[in-house]
Amino acid sequence: MAKGEIGWTRKTADGERVFVYVHMVGDNWKFYFRKSRNERWTRLETPPLEDWIELYHCMQKLVARKRAEPAILVKLRKRIRELFPDAEI
Repeated sequence: MAKGEIGWTRKTADGERVFVYVHMVGDNWKFYFRKSRNERWTRLETPPLEDWIELYHCMQKLVARKRAEPAILVKLRKRIRELFPDAEI
């Protein structure tokens, strides 16, 4: 992963481990995933809510460490509300 990317590992409903990474291009967030280190990254066109929430938590940590601007949390929260109106953040 490059310096401006954020990544984590999660488990699918089948219990399979998935690597996820995200980077911001302009005002858009691009999500990618792969199931093992040997696979190529695949673009995730419609990321699930749990990935958006994890991204939000990662960005909160970066803002707390002063490695990101607080305004990015506002934009990210707005984007999550657009995609998932019933979600609580």
